[in-house]
Amino acid sequence: MTDDEIWDTRAAQAYDTPGTGMFAPEVLGPTVDRLVELASGGSALELAVGTGRVAVPLAERGVPVTGIELSQPMLDRLRTKVDENTVPVVLGDMATTRVPGEFTLVYLVFNTISNLLTQAEQVACFRNAARHLAPGGCFVVELWVPELRRLPPGQQAMVWESTPSYVGLDTYDVLHQHVVSHHFRFDPDSGREATLFRSPHRYIWPAELDLMAQLAGLTLASRHADWTGTPFTADSRSHVSVYRTEDPAPKV
Repeated sequence: MTDDEIWDTRAAQAYDTPGTGMFAPEVLGPTVDRLVELASGGSALELAVGTGRVAVPLAERGVPVTGIELSQPMLDRLRTKVDENTVPVVLGDMATTRVPGEFTLVYLVFNTISNLLTQAEQVACFRNAARHLAPGGCFVVELWVPELRRLPPGQQAMVWESTPSYVGLDTYDVLHQHVVSHHFRFDPDSGREATLFRSPHRYIWPAELDLMAQLAGLTLASRHADWTGTPFTADSRSHVSVYRTEDPAPKV
């Protein structure tokens, strides 16, 4: 599967779920609140801005937001919400694409760094984020914790969610740290005509993520289990990690 095949027009149209899922106020509200705080009155760059789930409300809160996005259909969907002046976007790869300016905040939300399928690409993404940061700025990554403890020995697949209208299934390649997420959606009344959306990922352990940051000249400043600041523990299923550049040397 290529990126164009995954993030096509149909995926872009199905991505937005106003008021529910990723767009639920209890999910999106704390995300935007924390990013406003981390922007510290400066501007922000969202890597893989998508349809603007986070960028649009962040801009509405007064934070100037620029985006990088690989998928033209996702960008087209964003443009139905805001224009180029409100959220300017450069079409390109989040690991290599440069945009003009310097930012106090660069961020990657909802597991998006795992869409890069090699360690080298993920390291390049950290370096690209660091190149865009002003001194003292921060790079924020929201990512799930690999759930290999739940994977029975000898099995490659795990159901992680099941409802009357949806089944989420992951298949693992533990040798290469790859996982393919399968999203089955269907009419709960008829039980037929299911739709399937699949996306490949390379999962990353928190310690590996910290080493990627170190290679890019960034230092872990904080890690919590969610955007509200819940402590991160061995049982946390996800984390929000904040990495910072060094502050300018004090003048003497």
